[in-house]
Amino acid sequence: MDTIVVAVATHKPYKMPDDPIYLPLHVGAGLHPDILPDMQGDNTGDNISALNASYSELTGLYWLWKNCDAQFKGLVHYRRLLGSADKSKQRQKDPYGKLVDGPELLTLLSSKDVVLAKQRNYYIETVYDHYSHTLDGSQLDKMRNILSERCPEYLPAWDGLMKSTRVHVFNMFVMPAATFDAYCSWLFPLLDELGQRIDTSQMDSFAARWPGRVSERMLDPWLTTNGISYSELPVVSPEPVDWVKKGSSFLAAKFLGKKYERSF
Repeated sequence: MDTIVVAVATHKPYKMPDDPIYLPLHVGAGLHPDILPDMQGDNTGDNISALNASYSELTGLYWLWKNCDAQFKGLVHYRRLLGSADKSKQRQKDPYGKLVDGPELLTLLSSKDVVLAKQRNYYIETVYDHYSHTLDGSQLDKMRNILSERCPEYLPAWDGLMKSTRVHVFNMFVMPAATFDAYCSWLFPLLDELGQRIDTSQMDSFAARWPGRVSERMLDPWLTTNGISYSELPVVSPEPVDWVKKGSSFLAAKFLGKKYERSF
């Protein structure tokens, strides 16, 4: 059994971290097996690879839940990775030199329950308002209804998050296997139920990826309700981030009612 496995979800050829804790994982391999034929795919064992067009990186999360027996399990993305808290690493020019490694993760997990990507702060609007301005807020309303019916103990934390400006996004984290599996056991049935209440017949490919977006708002209520402590690490992007485009799109959504039409 491996001590730590952090899957790097990707759907295309891309440079991968060298550290052996990282497992390149082809998400959506069941739909496009020819793209990365030599990489571990999410279409082996118990899997939902065929849902990747809507579930995005969650098909990789599911695969880890069902098929990986490491002591600690985590998920990052090919263009969003967990950086080190070490200042000397953060100063390196090579983005892959900035990444957290196994020993640092073990140290962090010895003092806190889980490791997360640094919290995002929207500053001028709440988590609920940001989702509603950029996407379809009714999806969050329907998820709240499901929580009310199936696990109402999560409502205080859910409502608190919706009124907050801060949220852990990206579905990026490292957890002990038991914690990881418990979270997935809670998350996926709720998303499945939500899928039965959302009409996807008129959605384009961007809008259809709602499961990943809603799931990003599920993590904090689950952590809070279960009293799970966490450490945070910076997010490292191997690609330049167009902050001007991101910022202008954010403001256009808030003040002009222009919904997002693509990922940034």
